[in-house]
Amino acid sequence: MTVLLFDIVFNGNDSMYAEAEQAVNEAIAKYGEDKAVGFPDTAYTLACYYAETGTKITNLKEAKEALTYIKSIMTRERRLHDGFMSGVATALSAELIEAMKYIDGAQPYEAPYLGHMTDAQIRELGVPLVTGDIPGIAVIINAAPTVEEACALVKSYQSQGNFVCLVGGIIEQLKEANYKTGFNVRVFPIGENISSVCHAVSAACRTAMIFGNIQPGDKKGLQEYTFNRFRAFVNAFAPLDEKTVACGAGAIYYGFPVVTNDMDYTPSVPKSLIKQPKVEEFNATSLEARDIKIKITNVDIPVAFASAFEGEIIRRGDMQVEFDGSRVDCAELVHTCEMTEIEDHKITVVGPEVDDMELGSKNSIAYVVKVAGKNMQPDFEPVIERKFHNYINCIEGVYHTGQRDMQRIRISKDAFAAGFKIKHIGEVLYSQVKNEFDAVVDKCEVVIYTDPAECTRIRHEVAIPIFNKRDDRLATLTDESVDVYYSCILCQAFSPSHVCVVTPERLGLCGAVSWLDAKATHQLDPNGPCQEITKERVIDEELGAYEDVNEAVQKYSQGALEKVTLYSIMQDPMTSCGCFECICGIEPFSNGVVIANREYAGMTPLGMTFPEMASMTGGGVQTPGFMGHGKHFIGSKKFMKAEGGIERIVWMPKELKEFVADRLNATAKELYGIDNFTDMIGDETVAEDPETLVAFLTEKGHPALGLEPMM
Repeated sequence: MTVLLFDIVFNGNDSMYAEAEQAVNEAIAKYGEDKAVGFPDTAYTLACYYAETGTKITNLKEAKEALTYIKSIMTRERRLHDGFMSGVATALSAELIEAMKYIDGAQPYEAPYLGHMTDAQIRELGVPLVTGDIPGIAVIINAAPTVEEACALVKSYQSQGNFVCLVGGIIEQLKEANYKTGFNVRVFPIGENISSVCHAVSAACRTAMIFGNIQPGDKKGLQEYTFNRFRAFVNAFAPLDEKTVACGAGAIYYGFPVVTNDMDYTPSVPKSLIKQPKVEEFNATSLEARDIKIKITNVDIPVAFASAFEGEIIRRGDMQVEFDGSRVDCAELVHTCEMTEIEDHKITVVGPEVDDMELGSKNSIAYVVKVAGKNMQPDFEPVIERKFHNYINCIEGVYHTGQRDMQRIRISKDAFAAGFKIKHIGEVLYSQVKNEFDAVVDKCEVVIYTDPAECTRIRHEVAIPIFNKRDDRLATLTDESVDVYYSCILCQAFSPSHVCVVTPERLGLCGAVSWLDAKATHQLDPNGPCQEITKERVIDEELGAYEDVNEAVQKYSQGALEKVTLYSIMQDPMTSCGCFECICGIEPFSNGVVIANREYAGMTPLGMTFPEMASMTGGGVQTPGFMGHGKHFIGSKKFMKAEGGIERIVWMPKELKEFVADRLNATAKELYGIDNFTDMIGDETVAEDPETLVAFLTEKGHPALGLEPMM
């Protein structure tokens, strides 16, 4: 940093601190020192300050005390360390400013501005960050020179799958261009003022605590984690004011390089503060500075293809046509064939194209992806089929939900206007199956049926019999019927000590990796994240304890774990990384367990929200009494088998209960002879406190009340 740049950083820090001090003092004058303060839907209150100091700010008195700490790190020696610490102080001051806006449940941001990101959203980003589907996080500050350049830059990052955070004038530029933004499309407009950039820093800090088990107050560990594992970078458009430059110093401290076109006083420092006068070069310069490698997949379609579009929703008024398996005959199927039966890269459409369909109409569609390869096995067919949802949703302007014969696809008017056709769905399926499953798929051919009669034939005569056969096979696949389990360490990119042990009856806690998925992954990549674990040396079958499993988790956790059990929540439970779909926790009053899913925003009878439960469970540590898991594990015969199984489940959100009802009721009937077990389970419409819950359970005669205490 030059002397001039030091002065700019210090001045910007002073300005942000003064604004924070004023905001806190005004809040105290209005509400009093005991007034609660914090951001909504997070267990980390003010996450930046908590991660940096280890101290939670819960009220205005503590917020005022935080100002004393912030002032203490605002040293004014012209050394790099002092400049960077002033950057940190600027970020912490900005967080206080923003926190004052949320007092009393206020909602300070209106669309398109979104402000604070919830813990649930941070966890939702976990898996794609780990797998590389989100290669990096771009934070773009200020307005671009033109609206066109703003849209082009955001689109360039989005098309690569990056998550984009926006601060300042660029948000209004995208709004002017009717550019779609939102968490679901990975373009997150935070706020108009530079203080709102703290919400991006908060996301980095919470990622470190949630996934990396970085302990609050571990400054060195936090800095190392954000530098090495949270692949963020900043683009800042000229002119840069002093507060923005000071925030940039904080970004660089955390390992996030800053690329700017402001030439007035900014020196270039390789991989930290970089001058780039050409806006069209911001993307390449940023990725190079952060050492982000983009995997290029050439898909010959007229619209963009990237994971950033997976969350895009096509409303009825925006759609050109729709295909809906709940109303007409549809199906999606992978079918293993002999090599001689397939013509590689042949794509056939049998029936009308989009051009021939009435605007806004509901139509039939069935696509059969024929695959062949010397290593291909029928067990891999459903694994490939489940990826269709992701593949089709990655198409800009195309929306997919469901699977098998109950999928729905919408093609937007914009995609149609760009030239998107039915045949392009085939191009996407072909390219992605060949790209991702090249170890087992040597040849691939796609046939897409839109003729209603042919769709009916494919659905009822071909697809459903195959689905039924698979279901019969899966129903008999138990932990006892296989010789090996599999490890999954995909999440170690963010949670270094976490190891999932995936069995036929216990899928990965993210809900995305089944035993068959892990088996396929191992065969596709023998040296990859899923490795075979033998189960020959049993310690305790009831607990699901094996010497082989213990040796594996010791190896794959680099010694951080010594042993785990597969079926217990109390004794050496499996670790959680933070990507879990659900959390299960002991509810002592009812002698049972409460389950909450990530989507549930309300209170549980434990007196904790999902984020608060999650704060006790993630980071790759074992937490007896709490367990992260996938939704489908809830109905498993192995769920908490050591503590009495599913009979312990006393409460879960209504939406989750409805989702798991069929399988959970079937398991309860088979194991315990209980009919309609989910009717005995409480939800938020019945109780959010333990006393009311116990009264409900007593009335229903819930079996958990008669079981042995778990504690």
